[in-house]
Amino acid sequence: MSEQPDPAHRSDLDQLLALFDLEQREDDVYIGEHPSAVGPRTFGGQLLSQGIVAAGRSVERETPVHALHAHFIRAGDVSMPIEYHVHRTRDARSFANRQVTAIQEGDEIFTMLVAFQDAGKGLEHAVEIPEVPYPEDLPPLGEHFKGFEDRIAAFVNAMHPIDIRFANDPTWKLREAGDKLENNRVWMRTDGQLPDEKLLHIAAMCYASDTTVLDSIISMHGLSWGIDRLFAATVNHSMWFHHAFRFDDWMLYATESPVAAGSRGLGTGRFFTRDGALATTVVQEALIKYFPPRG
Repeated sequence: MSEQPDPAHRSDLDQLLALFDLEQREDDVYIGEHPSAVGPRTFGGQLLSQGIVAAGRSVERETPVHALHAHFIRAGDVSMPIEYHVHRTRDARSFANRQVTAIQEGDEIFTMLVAFQDAGKGLEHAVEIPEVPYPEDLPPLGEHFKGFEDRIAAFVNAMHPIDIRFANDPTWKLREAGDKLENNRVWMRTDGQLPDEKLLHIAAMCYASDTTVLDSIISMHGLSWGIDRLFAATVNHSMWFHHAFRFDDWMLYATESPVAAGSRGLGTGRFFTRDGALATTVVQEALIKYFPPRG
């Protein structure tokens, strides 16, 4: 692992890049650290992004990431590093498969299957990008925090390495207005330029994909994070990568929730490049519990 400055003096984007700078402890074992600003448990996007870096570092030939399927087993302890163990399932001429297991003190907290495959020619079609305002015409995330700082302090005080521009109101503003919304449209990019390495752009998208994807589950019911008594914990997360992209360029994350049942909710999302290409599809399932006020 390369030497890094004091975390307290790094920008949020520098801290994100530091998360991706895994230490190789031994063959196919990598160590990931936590950032300086953490929540009560390891952020799922951190596990996804560090896991994809660990898997990618074990692939000797540059082969594009095709898909990942992750399961969250236990809450990660933010006070200690995470060991990522990579199992080389198969290597072939045009593809590779890896299994990544994240471990803390002997306990598995996260596991992920990652597929790498060279792109080939074939049939092509895709849904169209939703019509929304361009990010330059939308306010930065901080503008949406104003007046809500005390009620959504966990979001305000979190690390913000991703520049987020809501094309619709976020859940706390919708709730304040008494509105409901069946989908969510958010422009995203890293808050600064990334190196050219493709794996780092994939990792940054993995990190960002764990934000806003569940919003439609609660906005359909007129609820909001940080204001209503809600508990959410990701159960599993899958991503399919269709077209190349740079995540330091604007991408639209269009998400919705087709179902919530059995104390679980499903969020689905699509990342579009600014020119309208469907780059990535995301599906996340989470445990969602709502505790309505008494009386």
